[in-house]
Amino acid sequence: MNSATLLTHRHRVPICNFDMSEIKENVNATSGHEEDPKVRFRRLYKRALELGLSEEDFNQIDAIKEIKDTLKTERFPWITTIWSVCLKFFLLVLLLTSSLIAVYVFQWPVNKTTVARLWFVLNGVEAGSERVEMCAVDPIDYMSEIFRPPTSCDFCRNVSFVEKLDHVTPERFEKVYAYSSRPVVITDGTSNWTASKVFSYDFFKSLYSKGSPALQHVEENCQFFPYKTNFTSLEDVFDMDEDRALMKDGSAPWYIGWSNCDISAANTLRTHYNRPYFLPPVAESSKTDWIFMGSPGYGAHLHVDAVEHPSWQAQITGTKRWTLEPPPECYFHCPSRIQVVVKPGEIIVLDTNRWYHSTLNVGTDISITIGSEYD
Repeated sequence: MNSATLLTHRHRVPICNFDMSEIKENVNATSGHEEDPKVRFRRLYKRALELGLSEEDFNQIDAIKEIKDTLKTERFPWITTIWSVCLKFFLLVLLLTSSLIAVYVFQWPVNKTTVARLWFVLNGVEAGSERVEMCAVDPIDYMSEIFRPPTSCDFCRNVSFVEKLDHVTPERFEKVYAYSSRPVVITDGTSNWTASKVFSYDFFKSLYSKGSPALQHVEENCQFFPYKTNFTSLEDVFDMDEDRALMKDGSAPWYIGWSNCDISAANTLRTHYNRPYFLPPVAESSKTDWIFMGSPGYGAHLHVDAVEHPSWQAQITGTKRWTLEPPPECYFHCPSRIQVVVKPGEIIVLDTNRWYHSTLNVGTDISITIGSEYD
């Protein structure tokens, strides 16, 4: 090959009788050569440029294409490593989760009770707790709402406001309101009760005093609703400073609720209120009382409950504004929002399993509400 035909003066002359196969064979043969591939590649690359090969021609060589593709993946090797580790971790978690679900559902090779007992032991809970604890794992907020089955909209279709009635007979209440999910407020529902004269923050603080069986039973067996406060237990509520408890000096508002599962405390509470007079004779009230208490300016967020039956809630002290909304599937069939103010001495009857509801304590007094389910 005559080099005079390749270069003249300072510019490149078109290749006349240059054989591309010579460069391709030399480059492709580097993989089997004992010389350092990088050194050999640089020498071949320099020689190709001297012979007048352009960058575009150089990129046509198959070996060069393979080298460039390899460099693209090796430029950030740590990315590939991270993805590989993440994928392995995800597959491991998926395998473990699937295995646990399979064991729990099919009860093989152990039954559900054994799995629950193991969970409590690993979490440092005493043996036997699996029989009294409501859940082995704390439920995720709004989980019950996400998986709530759709409901018929007949219960709210013709409801545009909440009626307020008095002197309602049990027969009429049963026929119109008791099981129709139609909300109603009975204005004389707490007649002859002494709760309004006795129930207060200090009264409950004394009833659920620190170290008392009543407080212990609530902490262990009952539900506690801190809502958006910083309280983690009922004991925390009664440990708050007096200024906040009694709404002094612009203290932050608070609102909490709990279910009372202590028989002794329940008997004490029920000496100050009776079964609502308007409930049908066939209706049985739940053994559990629900108590809600909080300062003005705060209440419960919009939610739907996951209880078994309709409930009644008596406003003992303070004033509470209820906001009711139908479930999403009924927005085009029912009024979008209904509000009613419940005053001291009044009882609201509501199916909280169907009606989304929120509350707000209004006025100047601490709101105390007590209620129960009925079937």
